[in-house]
Amino acid sequence: MSQTAIDANLEAEFAEVAASSGCELVHVDYQQGKLQIFLDRPQGVTVEDCQSVSKQLSALLDVTEFGGSKSYVLEVSSPGLDRQLFGPQDYERFRDHLVRVTFFTSEPRAKKTIIGRLEDFRSLEPDGGQITVLESSTDTRHQIDLADIKIARLEVEL
Repeated sequence: MSQTAIDANLEAEFAEVAASSGCELVHVDYQQGKLQIFLDRPQGVTVEDCQSVSKQLSALLDVTEFGGSKSYVLEVSSPGLDRQLFGPQDYERFRDHLVRVTFFTSEPRAKKTIIGRLEDFRSLEPDGGQITVLESSTDTRHQIDLADIKIARLEVEL
């Protein structure tokens, strides 16, 4: 899957549109002609929030001639209960939550997935940071560099 980078200024405008509707822009993804916008807000994202932001973004994208002559699909949604954690702000925000993390180990270099409690996030310049996860099944603490994380998601707790 090839991902196309979104211009930082355009992404900042997306964030402004989201904020004007009381939402936070969580993540932008543009792949294979599909522009996905993920929104969040403390009380949860409603269908009306998505519709409002989608309408405003459609107008903005038309004005900026996004995509040039190529067609694209705009999808605006919430990240869901099992949301992906996208960066330092998410690791900070979801401290003490149950997470599923797939990452690459150092020695030997292999992919590993654990489920556990996100205990800590430390920002480390210039690499981004490191999280500490207490694995549920073994009570093992894992310190994982953000650069080694393939994907991290919240686990739904009932």
